[in-house]
Amino acid sequence: MEWIESEGGIPGIEKRNEAKAKLLYDTIESSGGFYSCPVEKASRSKMNVVFRVAGGDDSIEKKFAAEAAAARLVGTPGHRSVGGMRVSLYNAVTREAVEALSTFMREFRRTSG
Repeated sequence: MEWIESEGGIPGIEKRNEAKAKLLYDTIESSGGFYSCPVEKASRSKMNVVFRVAGGDDSIEKKFAAEAAAARLVGTPGHRSVGGMRVSLYNAVTREAVEALSTFMREFRRTSG
């Protein structure tokens, strides 16, 4: 509770989480289709962002997950039967961590697209 209060209370946490989600969704949306989100904009989560890489190409998504893990960005693989990527943006995830992911995603696109 002290941490939440130090972050501006519930309104501060909400603003922080909205900014993290916006950064990640903007990275996906600005990728020229390399990344895509299969969820309608109005229904997208601010806590769990799902996306596909290169149209859902299994080998590219596995490469993305492996390279993300090597870059210490863990937990990106999505559902075991649906595939894709899933990134959790829970309260403890910092903006800096999302910025690092966004930078990784842009670089991965540049080198793999």
